Amino acid sequence: MSILASIVAQPKKHLREWDFLIFTLLTALSIGYGQTTVFYVIYFFWWNEFIRIVVRSLFYRHNKSNSDNQLGSKFMFGSLFIMFIYLVFIIVFFGMIANWDNSDITLTNMEILFFKNWFFNVNLLFVLFEHIYINLNEDKTIASFGQFTSNMLVLHISIILGGIIMFFIVKPFPETFSPDNLWTSVLIILPFLLLKIGMQFMLSPKKMKAR
Repeated sequence: MSILASIVAQPKKHLREWDFLIFTLLTALSIGYGQTTVFYVIYFFWWNEFIRIVVRSLFYRHNKSNSDNQLGSKFMFGSLFIMFIYLVFIIVFFGMIANWDNSDITLTNMEILFFKNWFFNVNLLFVLFEHIYINLNEDKTIASFGQFTSNMLVLHISIILGGIIMFFIVKPFPETFSPDNLWTSVLIILPFLLLKIGMQFMLSPKKMKAR
C-alpha cells in the first residue's frame, strides 16, 4: 500500500500527515485568494500550541486517575503565561510594526487577527478537533505542559525565521512581496511549510523510538 493510500485508508494512524496536508491545502487556498502573510503562519503556529495546552489541561484535570492535578495546573499556568507573552509580541511586531508602512499587509493581518479569514478559521477548527480526538483516544492523559513540544519548537524557530523574512526580504520590496502576488507569497510561506514538515518528521514517535 502506498503512503498516500495508507494515509487515506487509516486516518487515525496518520494524524500528523493529515494535519500537514490540511494546513498546506488551506494555506495554499489562502495564498490563491491573497490572504496569507508571515503573520498568518506565525499566528497559526501560536494558536496550534495554545489549543494543545488548553485541551490537554482540560482532559488532564478531569481525569480522575491523575493524582498530580496540582502539579499539572502549575505547568498549565506557566505555559499560558509564556504563550501570552508570545501573543503580545507576535501581534505587535509581526501584525503591526513590521508592516507599518504597508497598509495592504497590515489590513490582511488585522482580518486574520479578528478571525475574518475563513481559511485560517477552518484550519483552527481542524486543529481543535484533532487535539480533542487525540486526548479522547488516550488511555491515560499525562501532563505534558512542561515539555518542549514540536509545536513550541516550530513557534520559536518561525518567530526567528519570520523576522529574517520580514526585514531582509519583504520590507525592502513591499510592492513585490504583497499578499496579492501569488508567487512571492508562495516563496514567503514555503520555508514555514518546510519547517513544519521537518519538525514533524524529526520529532515523530517512530523517529523518537529509533533513538
